[in-house]
Amino acid sequence: MRFDMPGRQSFLVQMVEDRNDLSNAIAINSSMANGARLIGPAIAGLVIAALGEGWCFLIDGISYFAVIASLLLMRIKPLDKDIRSNARTMLEQMREGWDYVRTFRPIRTILLLFALVSLMGWPYSVLLPIFAGQLLHGGPHTLGWLTGSSGIGALVSALSLMVRKSVLGLTRMVQIAVAMLGSALILFGLSHTLWLSLLLMVFVGFGLMQAAAVSNTIIQSLVTEDKRARVMGYYTMAFFGAAPFGSLLAGMLAHRIGAPHTVIVTGAFCVAGSLWFTLDLPKVNAGIHPIYQEMGLLPALDMGLIPSQQEPAL
Repeated sequence: MRFDMPGRQSFLVQMVEDRNDLSNAIAINSSMANGARLIGPAIAGLVIAALGEGWCFLIDGISYFAVIASLLLMRIKPLDKDIRSNARTMLEQMREGWDYVRTFRPIRTILLLFALVSLMGWPYSVLLPIFAGQLLHGGPHTLGWLTGSSGIGALVSALSLMVRKSVLGLTRMVQIAVAMLGSALILFGLSHTLWLSLLLMVFVGFGLMQAAAVSNTIIQSLVTEDKRARVMGYYTMAFFGAAPFGSLLAGMLAHRIGAPHTVIVTGAFCVAGSLWFTLDLPKVNAGIHPIYQEMGLLPALDMGLIPSQQEPAL
C-alpha cells in the first residue's frame, strides 16, 4: 500500500484530461473505496458462512486479476521526456520534492493539517469496540452498526464531491470538514445513547472522508507534473505515517484516562487544527490564486485594482 498509493494517486491525474474534472475523479475513486468498505464485509461474511475462510481469501485474490486486466487495457498518453528524466539520483529528487513541499505554503499547510487529522482523527476506530461493549452495552452487532454508520458518512461525503464542477471553494471545505470531525468526536465521547452515537459516527465518517479527499484534490490541482509523485508520497506519509502512531497514542491515553476522554481530547486537537488552518487560510489562498489564474479557473484580475475581499473564493 505504501508503494501503491503514491503511484495510484499520480496515475489518476494522467487518466483525467481536463483538470476541472479532477475533483469528480477523486470523489468517484473515494466513493468506490467506501462502497467496498460497506459491501465487502457483508459479502465476505456470506462467503465465510457458506464456504469458509480459505475460499474467501481465494475469491479476494482472484478479483485482482480484473484490476490487472483493466490496467493492461488502458492507453495513456506518455509523459514528456523532461518529466521522466532520471539523470538525477534518487536522493537528489527526494530532496527536491522536500524543498518543494517545505517552501510552497498551500501544500505545506494542507499536508500538516492532514497529518494532524491522521494522527488525531483516524485512530478513533481502534476504540470503537470499547464504546460498543462497555459504554453502549452492545456486542459485535453494535460495533458493526457504528462502523457502518461511519462508512455511510464517508460515502455521502464522496458522493457530494462528485457533483462539484470545480476545485474552487475546496480550501473552505477542508476547514469545515476538520471542524466537523473534531466536534463530532467530542460529542461522541460524551454520548451514552446508541442512536446519538450512530448519528455522530455519520458526521465523523463524513468529516474524515471530506478532509482526505478534498486535501488530495487541492494538492493534485496545484502540484506540477514533475513533482506529483514525490508530493503524493508525502501525502501518503502524512496518512500512513501518522495514523499508526495515532492509534498507539489513542491506546495509551485510553488506558490512562479512558476511551471517552481520549476521543474528546483527539477531537479537541482536530478543532484546534481547524482554527489554525482558518488563521492561515488567507495566506494559503494567496499562494493558490496565481496558479488557478494561470490554469484559467479564475478570471485574470489586475492585482491592486480589485480589492482582495472581492476576489473569487478559493
